[in-house]
Amino acid sequence: METLASSFRLLGDATRLRLLRLVAREELTAGELTRIVSGGQSTVSRHLAMLRDAGLVAERKAGRFVFYSLTPEASRDGGPWAGLVAKLSGAEDEHGDVARLADVIRERREDDAKTTEGAGKAPFVPGRSWAAWAQALCWLVPPGMRVLDLGCGDGELTLEIARFASEVVGVDRNAALVARATALAAKRGVRNAKFVKGDVHALEFADASFDLVVVSQTLHSLEQPAQALAEAARVLAPGSRVLVLDLLPHSQEWVREKLQHKCLGFAADEISTLLRGAGFAGVEVERVAARPREPFQVVLAIGLRKVGRSGRRRISR
Repeated sequence: METLASSFRLLGDATRLRLLRLVAREELTAGELTRIVSGGQSTVSRHLAMLRDAGLVAERKAGRFVFYSLTPEASRDGGPWAGLVAKLSGAEDEHGDVARLADVIRERREDDAKTTEGAGKAPFVPGRSWAAWAQALCWLVPPGMRVLDLGCGDGELTLEIARFASEVVGVDRNAALVARATALAAKRGVRNAKFVKGDVHALEFADASFDLVVVSQTLHSLEQPAQALAEAARVLAPGSRVLVLDLLPHSQEWVREKLQHKCLGFAADEISTLLRGAGFAGVEVERVAARPREPFQVVLAIGLRKVGRSGRRRISR
């Protein structure tokens, strides 16, 4: 009876239950588990030691790494812990652990590809990265464009856009992120980018002020995405384009509280309807390729600002 009471006390901690669910899904190192649950490594290691001593978690050493997984007894169908493991597997992912686990596994596979050779293995190409491709593609874009980045966040994308734009303005409602982006631009010596705190639903720019509006991973955080796209159309010069990147529908409910997402993504036809409703023509929508079981997948869309469309003019600050 005392042993049973001790086990119940052990499982009365939410972090230990989170760790148990993770190692039931995948064999992981303490460092990987620390990244996923966003805790201190010493704290995570202490919890793992307690689960190990209780016979729930096994250790496996491989070189300088120690991997953790469920013990055969804990993972056995019909065993004393089968019910608990099943409940943990089906529990709501309120902290986003399962989503971060997918990122960790993807990064591990990419690292393995760098060091593993043989038939069927993806070749490792030194220097290949999305950032490098983004910079290269900037050279193909007509220079001299006036660009608006809605929901610019920390400004990383905005500063990449500055490579081809004559002027790029990043707008975000978060004053701390605007300050961080401004400091980053100054640090990198980028003079044609500026950042302003503002409401993307009511932009303080005159009609036809920009040649391109970028809305990257922003719509899902807005109360009124249709209004933001209408504002994008208003500030675009006739014949100019809007570029939208956002998330496809997903089931990661934790992003509502942790990341303040207002909705769990948009289907391709929803994005198309929003753009057409805002007055854009020539709308094209495409799903971006993603790995199987990726928790977040991306949809990409473009639209053309109709010639002759009018809007109310605001005074640019």
